[in-house]
Amino acid sequence: MNNNSSLSHRKEEPENGILYIVGTPIGNLNDISQRALNILKNVSYVACEDTRQTRKIMNNFNISNKLISFNKHNSSIKIPKIIKDLKEEKSIAIVSDAGMPGICDPGEDIARSLKLEGMDLICVPGPCAAITALVTSGLPSSSFVFEGFLPKKKIDREKILLEISKNAKTTIIYESPKRLKKLLKELFEFCGGEREIMIARELTKKFEEHVGNNIYEVLEFFRDKNIIGEITIIVKGIKERDLIPNKLVIKKDLKDLISSGLTLSAASKYLSKKNGLKKSEVYNLI
Repeated sequence: MNNNSSLSHRKEEPENGILYIVGTPIGNLNDISQRALNILKNVSYVACEDTRQTRKIMNNFNISNKLISFNKHNSSIKIPKIIKDLKEEKSIAIVSDAGMPGICDPGEDIARSLKLEGMDLICVPGPCAAITALVTSGLPSSSFVFEGFLPKKKIDREKILLEISKNAKTTIIYESPKRLKKLLKELFEFCGGEREIMIARELTKKFEEHVGNNIYEVLEFFRDKNIIGEITIIVKGIKERDLIPNKLVIKKDLKDLISSGLTLSAASKYLSKKNGLKKSEVYNLI
């Protein structure tokens, strides 16, 4: 939107009965908006992922307000209480430890609960690691898929990795520093070493780092390093003509079909047509 006449500098006072989803800095405290500070100061109370983390932000800007814990461990208990308080005309802000609530945290659950109740909520925009990493990656950003943290269960994880390997859109992934090397090896296995990738570490902080090129070179870069900090991964989509059948996945499909009663020959014939391979290539996977 380029219509500057629609912009406003009006100081916003919290409305009764409204939940405010407030974006907070992902590293650099200077990224917080005046609007966010005003809401945090004047709502009835602030629901936060970790009261200790949010208190640091509040103290830095000389804001004293009531904080309550609201996280994945207690959200099922706290959501009914928050809804009750909103119906009693309180104004409430919800924040995560960093970034936008609702992205990989229970802010999504409370937003859904309020919509089901026919209640209003307002977003006070702020930093988001996924978008910050995407726009600095240099990879296509007009169309993308956000996967967040990949599931830990092997079958679910491999399903998403396969989708990423075939996806023409840019993919955004979150990962912990302790598990980054494992994920890079998995991406190498499913996508190949030449796929373009960018690792964003410690975004907006003093030691912000962008490591990119292809999966093989990034894997080598981190191989002997002790990795710390928040990690966001951007994976370039694949061109349809470059799509290479994943033989690890085909081998699994072959075993599944044989277990279901098909002969090796019949299963190989089916999978060869499905994946554009010679029957002998599939047959010889076992």
